[in-house]
Amino acid sequence: MEIKVLGTGCAGCRALYQATLEAVDQLGIDAHVVKEEDIMKIMEYNVMSLPALVVDEKVVAKGKKLNVEQIKGLLK
Repeated sequence: MEIKVLGTGCAGCRALYQATLEAVDQLGIDAHVVKEEDIMKIMEYNVMSLPALVVDEKVVAKGKKLNVEQIKGLLK
């Protein structure tokens, strides 16, 4: 599984990245988590609200600061 956290480096983006790492660890899933800050690559996902969460190239959340439990729900 590949998970991308899209964001330009703001506090919300960093928080989503950390929460995503924690959710993956708690679930014990084999996932590669990437923090994507390149605005040109972010634009490829047609996301206008950041941060955004992408799982296996599908945008599953955008413009929300998700907590660990919410992320775990999206990954199950």
